[in-house]
Amino acid sequence: MHAIVLLKQILDWELPPSRFRIDPETHRPPDNLGPTLLGPFEQNALEFALQLRDAGIVDTLTALLAGPAESVDALRKALALRCDEAVHVEVGPAESTDPSQTAELLLAAIRRLEPAELVLAGRQAGDWDHGQVGYLIAERLKWPAVGLVWRAEHSDGRLRVWRSGSAGVEQFAVRPPAVLTVTSHPSLRLRMGSVMDRMAANKRPITRWTLDDLELSSEQLAAARRVELTRVWVPEVERDCELIEGEDPAEIAAALLGRLEELKLLTRPG
Repeated sequence: MHAIVLLKQILDWELPPSRFRIDPETHRPPDNLGPTLLGPFEQNALEFALQLRDAGIVDTLTALLAGPAESVDALRKALALRCDEAVHVEVGPAESTDPSQTAELLLAAIRRLEPAELVLAGRQAGDWDHGQVGYLIAERLKWPAVGLVWRAEHSDGRLRVWRSGSAGVEQFAVRPPAVLTVTSHPSLRLRMGSVMDRMAANKRPITRWTLDDLELSSEQLAAARRVELTRVWVPEVERDCELIEGEDPAEIAAALLGRLEELKLLTRPG
């Protein structure tokens, strides 16, 4: 079975809030604000794909990413973990903010690749948190989709999948071709890979496609947009610190109680 795992490289999600900024012109964080990494849910999807291959369910694994030039680092990581192929659809950062546009780009690449029976995606992107791309691709391919999956087994031509549901763990059977979105789970922490594999990945080729290669025009991509950003900003949070002093704990507690009552944050019963 050929599986395609969808990846995305995002700004480091552990960047200190004090350093985070939004460019008012582009509605995006400025360039070089901090390191970019393979997104957390994409890491789950990649590990899930690797586990399927370990189990013999998948025999060919392709990593696919649509994004700016620096996103190639995420594909190098996938190759270092022994993905069979890596494909980079080169687009500017503006084209990656709208889920419908991203789905259009990835769909064109999926159709250009060797026919796949399984498309795997993270449950949502770690930056915008839309959680739509996998389902949009499934709809356009007219394939069944199962979300929030974290385990799968293959039997009688079907995949038996475990997913996180509102009432607990749920099990479904789906016959490929299908799209699965993968949730975070302790069993899906991305493996490290060996030093030798990481060194070898730097020499392996990455297939690069442009809009022209995918026979997509800028006008078609613009028409696919469904989200129009009018303003994005970092909320301003005001903080006020007041020190309560006293000679001993009892005096400090009494002073704190009085101050809370004064601010009407606490009232005495009765």
